[in-house]
Amino acid sequence: MSLIGDGLNKAVQGAFTRPAPKSAGAQMRYLVKQLGGTKAVAQMLRVSQRTVERYVKGQIKKPRPDLAGRLDREVKARWQPQIRAKAKAKAASTGGIIIDTRARLGYTAPIGSTDQDRIRHLTVALPPQHAARLFDAQEQGASDARLQEIAAEALKETYFQDGGRRAGSLDEVRFTDIEHLEFDL
Repeated sequence: MSLIGDGLNKAVQGAFTRPAPKSAGAQMRYLVKQLGGTKAVAQMLRVSQRTVERYVKGQIKKPRPDLAGRLDREVKARWQPQIRAKAKAKAASTGGIIIDTRARLGYTAPIGSTDQDRIRHLTVALPPQHAARLFDAQEQGASDARLQEIAAEALKETYFQDGGRRAGSLDEVRFTDIEHLEFDL
């Protein structure tokens, strides 16, 4: 996936009320139940149907690293969909989202201002409308570049312009060279 998309998913996973299955067998059984059969799971994970059946029965316990990653990703993507939806709705309507990043930030502004890009470490609470834009774009399959643009616009309005109280003449904020990025609901 993407840096920003993965960060948003990790933030939503923090709202889970129960931990997702950890063992390969439990993960396979969960996916078989969700998708309605071993054939669908096998196609999704790009393994044979017989391999899925062996995991379900407990005959194989430890998957290859690449399969373990795909398995974990698919389980977490489907785990507690109602809790996930409630967390996203709360962030998009009342709670907002907190972004913690260390990245190169700069902006385009009128001549004479200090618009030089520089590494900044920011922890900013983004209002609900920005959280809603991020989650909506993610659900529509936006690229990492588009999610980065939306995050830059949110930082522009929230951090640089302080909700319209300063720097009203900023044209664009550059948000590049991301070293660290984390979201929290």
